[in-house]
Amino acid sequence: MDSLLQGLRAAGEETRLRLLVLCGHSELTVSELTQILGQSQPRVSRHLKLLCDAGLLDRYQEGSWVFYRLSAKSQSSLLARTLVDLVPIEDVIVSRDLERLEVVKKARGMVAEQYFKENAAHWGEIRSLHVPEKEVEALLLKVFADLEIKDFLDIGTGTGRMLELFGPNTEHAIGIDSSREMLSFARAAVEDAGLRNCQVRLADMYNLPFATRSQDAITVHQVLHYAEEPAKVIIEASRVLRPGGLLAIVDFALHKIENLQTEHAHRQMGFKPAQINDYFELAGLEPKELHVLKGDPLTVNIWSAARPGNVQSIGVAL
Repeated sequence: MDSLLQGLRAAGEETRLRLLVLCGHSELTVSELTQILGQSQPRVSRHLKLLCDAGLLDRYQEGSWVFYRLSAKSQSSLLARTLVDLVPIEDVIVSRDLERLEVVKKARGMVAEQYFKENAAHWGEIRSLHVPEKEVEALLLKVFADLEIKDFLDIGTGTGRMLELFGPNTEHAIGIDSSREMLSFARAAVEDAGLRNCQVRLADMYNLPFATRSQDAITVHQVLHYAEEPAKVIIEASRVLRPGGLLAIVDFALHKIENLQTEHAHRQMGFKPAQINDYFELAGLEPKELHVLKGDPLTVNIWSAARPGNVQSIGVAL
């Protein structure tokens, strides 16, 4: 009762309700919200604090930026979404706010597009060495086909493609990456796709900002070859996987293409099938079927592993 009343009091003011609606449509910084509302930053910040204290908004750091988004996990998250959905978008003030929001999102999209153009040749060169991504994605969806996914995590989300792929069939999906530029691209991609249940975060794959046993499904898609210590990435992913949950690793089989290390910053020259399974077992996971997509010259493998329902702890030190 108390949290409900606090949430209603926090939302019961015009500017705060407008902020709630805007953050229900996009992740936004204080400066972006100030630009849209045409109000001072101190005033907007005070309103945002009240909304966060009431559990209606989530606040998170991304480098020097602070983003705000409609709450996804608090006791008041249902109230927050209900209030946003109740506000008529044809309202004069709200429709104007949303028009200004589109201007902000368009500016973001231009930055993301420029980054993509600058790196398209790099990504295209690697994609040309293995089977088409559509084949990989189709098989990856089959790997998770029998799992009911409430919480989905993509480690090293890059362009956010895994969020686009799995987001429509999950309650809550989040992608983490250590690159702000990639996060800008991913954020624009999921917002363009209308995936309001998807978020992106700046985070370290060796130290995930999530509670133990909090995720039903995790993907590490074409990321592990960048890791200095792949085993630690898998152990940390295992920590946040729920009993009965599934982890999938998509990466290259062992290869001899040295320029991927010298020119593309790969730390690993692919992986042997048994190598990833050994990491799974070290992390307390049960390896599942290995899927092989042969290419020329690169072969893509999909390894998957489940967290046993009766495992109570992980005590691994490297």
